[in-house]
Amino acid sequence: MKKSLFFIGAAAMLALTGCGKKTDYVVGIAQFAPHVALDAATKGFKDKLSSLLEEQGKTVSFKETNAAGEISNCPTIINDLVSKRVDLIMANATPCVSAAYNATSTTPILGTSVTDYGVALGVTLEDGKTKKNVSGTSDLAPLDEQVNIMTSLVPGASKFGILYSSSEANSKYQVTEVKKFLEAKGKTVTEYAISGTDALQAVCNSAAAAEDCIYIPTDNFCADNANTIAPIFEGAHKPVFAGEAGICQKCGFATLSIDYYQLGQVTGEMAFEVLFKNANVADMAIRYDANPKKQYVKSRCEALGITVSSDFEELAVE
Repeated sequence: MKKSLFFIGAAAMLALTGCGKKTDYVVGIAQFAPHVALDAATKGFKDKLSSLLEEQGKTVSFKETNAAGEISNCPTIINDLVSKRVDLIMANATPCVSAAYNATSTTPILGTSVTDYGVALGVTLEDGKTKKNVSGTSDLAPLDEQVNIMTSLVPGASKFGILYSSSEANSKYQVTEVKKFLEAKGKTVTEYAISGTDALQAVCNSAAAAEDCIYIPTDNFCADNANTIAPIFEGAHKPVFAGEAGICQKCGFATLSIDYYQLGQVTGEMAFEVLFKNANVADMAIRYDANPKKQYVKSRCEALGITVSSDFEELAVE
C-alpha cells in the first residue's frame, strides 16, 4: 500500500511539473535557400525560442541545414535531421515543409515562410489545422489588398502579367487568387510560368514587351533570380509589384509584405508551446502576421513617375 501511494504521489508530481521536463532541447532547422526573407524568419525563430526557453532555465541547440535552393536537396537534409532524432524540425519554405511531412509522421514539424499548408501538403485544413504532425506560420499577406494597392498605384494599367515558377505550388495558388481579383476589376491578366533559369530571360522579355504591370508572388525561384529579373523590367520601364519585401528590394517598386523576422518569432512561440508545454502540433492552427506593411523602393517609384502615400515605408535597395 505504501508503495502504491508513493507511485501515485510521484505520478502526481510529474503531472504538475510535466511542462518542459527536459533541460536541453535539440531543434533541426531546414531552410530552403539563402535569402534575406528566409534568413530573417530563421533568425526570428531562433531568437524567440532561445529566449523563451532561457526564461525557464532551459537551453536549446540548433542543427541548421540549407538546401541551397535545390528542391532535390530537401529530402536529404530532412532525413539527416530525422536520423539525428531532433526534438522538433523547423522547415523554412514550402519545399522543406513538404519534404519533412513526407519523411516523418512522428517528429513535430513547424513550417514558416509557407503560403498555404493545404496546398503544400496536399491536405484539407480543418479550422486552420492540418490534423497531422505539421503546423506553423504563413507568409501570405491579404491578396485582395495586394491587388487594391497595385491598381491604385498604377491606375492606368489594364494589362497585368504574373511571373512565377511553374514548380512552386504555393506560387500557383497566389497566381489564381490574384488573377481572380484583378479580373474582377476589369483587368486583363496573363500568366508567365518559368520552368527554370534557362527560360528566365525569354519569359521576362515577353512579359516586359506585352504587359503594363508585373506582379511577382512570394516565389522562391524569383527571389533567387531577382537580380536577373530587375534590369529587364527597369529597361522596359515596367513597374513590378512584389509579394514580399525581399523580392521588392531587388526588382520591385512596391509591396504589401509581412515581416519575416516577426513571422519567425511567432513560429518560435509555437515551438516553445510544443517543446515546453507539450502542445500537440496536430491541434495547432496555422498562424499569420496580423500587420502586413505597405513598402516601396523610392528610386524605382521616382523613375516610373509613381507617387505613394505617406503610409508606405521606404525599403532600402540592396
